[in-house]
Amino acid sequence: MSDTREPGAGASARPDRRPTAAHGATPPSTEAPVDRLGFRPAVIVFLSFALAYFFSTLVRAITATISPSLSVELALNASDLGLLAGGYFLGFALTQLPLGNWLDRYGPRRVILAFLSVAVLGCVAFALATSFSGLLTARVLTGMGVSACLMAPLTGYRRWLAPASQMRANSWMLMTGSLGMVAATLPVQWLMPLMGWRGLFWALAALIVLSMVGIAAAVPPWRQAMAPLSGPASATPPGYAFIWRHPYFRQMLPIGFVNYGGMVAVQTLWAGPWMVKVAGYTPQQSAAGLFGINVSMLGAFWLWGIVNPRLVQRGLAAERLIAWGVPLSLGVLAAIVLLGAGAGWPMWALFCVSSTFMALSQPAVALALPAEAAGRALSAYNLAIFSGVFTAQWGIGLVIDAFGALGWSEPDRYRGAMGVFLLCCVLAYLGFLRPYLRSRACHNILQQG
Repeated sequence: MSDTREPGAGASARPDRRPTAAHGATPPSTEAPVDRLGFRPAVIVFLSFALAYFFSTLVRAITATISPSLSVELALNASDLGLLAGGYFLGFALTQLPLGNWLDRYGPRRVILAFLSVAVLGCVAFALATSFSGLLTARVLTGMGVSACLMAPLTGYRRWLAPASQMRANSWMLMTGSLGMVAATLPVQWLMPLMGWRGLFWALAALIVLSMVGIAAAVPPWRQAMAPLSGPASATPPGYAFIWRHPYFRQMLPIGFVNYGGMVAVQTLWAGPWMVKVAGYTPQQSAAGLFGINVSMLGAFWLWGIVNPRLVQRGLAAERLIAWGVPLSLGVLAAIVLLGAGAGWPMWALFCVSSTFMALSQPAVALALPAEAAGRALSAYNLAIFSGVFTAQWGIGLVIDAFGALGWSEPDRYRGAMGVFLLCCVLAYLGFLRPYLRSRACHNILQQG
């Protein structure tokens, strides 16, 4: 991470980008006081949060690697696997709205420690489960427990770091998450014969406890001085209504739910079965393919962390980069559907990497709203993303089974389901593009005037 005092610039990093009276909204409120961290404390805080996020993404993605064992042991079909993987994201989504309020009120350290305690219980419950319903309940519980692992640090970064450094920290947190997904592939495959999937979840419970110790020791308390300034002119409206009404939030909503959520669904579940059922990989080759996909994602987010501050300083807004980048991912997904068995892990890696443009939307949404509402803004957007993940993971499984009922071959079922997903992604992108082009046209008219 760079010096936290570096200035930010550009539309995507403006903290005062809020609804104006021209949009029929209230005037912007005064920014809450900030408490910037120095370089060394910022690095320590980042690493403590990153360790917890690493384990949260490992436990998120592990179902793709252990799904063959779960399918054999508990006789799970495609829709069962989709629901099991999606159960994590359902639990994740259920907590997002209260999480945002608690983050703004109590701060990242207290909230994440309480939530991680629930994640430990979820991992233990998964290790002890003997039925599909038990596994599903445990996954929902685990999803609820780790749901603060990204939102808590991003809420803190909104007040502790300069805008350009926030964009970098966001990308490198996602890089850490990709590292967790890498660990959920070949390393998990290697450990399965030694520990079994139950032993792996016992180990995850212990490692999450270890990350809690690091957070408790390193993360500063939430200072009451960072609360909103007193007085009606400076108070941020309570609740989520003003966030849901915010034009920038609404602009980012379609791609967050469908495109970004769908990409995570594919990365954490459906890329693995595709490689086995369509491309003809063995389970070991599939695990190696998932390893390659997640290493590619790790590299992509590392590069985003390097270039983001420069892009911000040059005034390249997140929405502009997204408008350019999303068509790349749509083209790759179309090629995957057309290639079928010829689309192995390199094509899925290219799809996931080209989808990382959408990750810029998350810090941009936080920067577009007041600092004292950062927890609510981030959690509301995260709710949209992970509701999309749950919908895509379960929905793709349902479509695969539905095409099977029509007599389609297994490869054609998967290709058809990905074709339906592609159509949804195109429609969501158009939903994002329309207000983006309108805002660009208005901006050009104002400049000419």
